[in-house]
Amino acid sequence: MTGLKPREFVWVIQGRLAVSERIGGYGIQHRRVRREEEILWLKEEAGISTVFSLLGGMQNQASYRDSGFDVRGEPLTGEYDRSDVRRVFEGLDEALKDPHAVVLVHRDLVDDTLAGLLAGYLVHSELVDDPILAAALIQEILKRPLGPEGRSLIPVPS
Repeated sequence: MTGLKPREFVWVIQGRLAVSERIGGYGIQHRRVRREEEILWLKEEAGISTVFSLLGGMQNQASYRDSGFDVRGEPLTGEYDRSDVRRVFEGLDEALKDPHAVVLVHRDLVDDTLAGLLAGYLVHSELVDDPILAAALIQEILKRPLGPEGRSLIPVPS
C-alpha cells in the first residue's frame, strides 16, 4: 500500500463517488506532507480522478491539479439555500458525467451538511427514490447519525 488513507474516507457509490475530510487535514491539523501522502493514496489505491471541493476558498486546489486531478468545486459556506444545494448536485452531475470519473467530495470535516448533501445526491440522481431510505443509507455508510440540518438537504421527489 502506498500513501496514507485520508481521514473518514469511504465510498458512497463504490468505485465512483467517495467522501473524506479535507485532504491533509484542516485548520492547525493540516500538514503538507500528510496532504502529499493522502494524494498519493487517493491516486494509487482508490483511483480517484476528480476532487470535488466544498471549501469556501481555493485551498490546495493547485496541489490537486499539479498531482493530475481534475479539480471542481462548489463553495458551500455560512448560510446557504436550496439554490446552493442544487448547484452542488449539478456540479456532481457534471463531475460524474464521464463514465470513467472517480470523484472524491470533501469539506473540512465529514459533517452533517456533507452527509445530508450526499443523501440528497442519491435522491437527486435517482439512485434512491425515498428520502428516508437515502438518509438511512448515508447513516450506515458514514457510520454517523444524520441530524436535522443534514436531513433538510435531502430533496423530496415530486
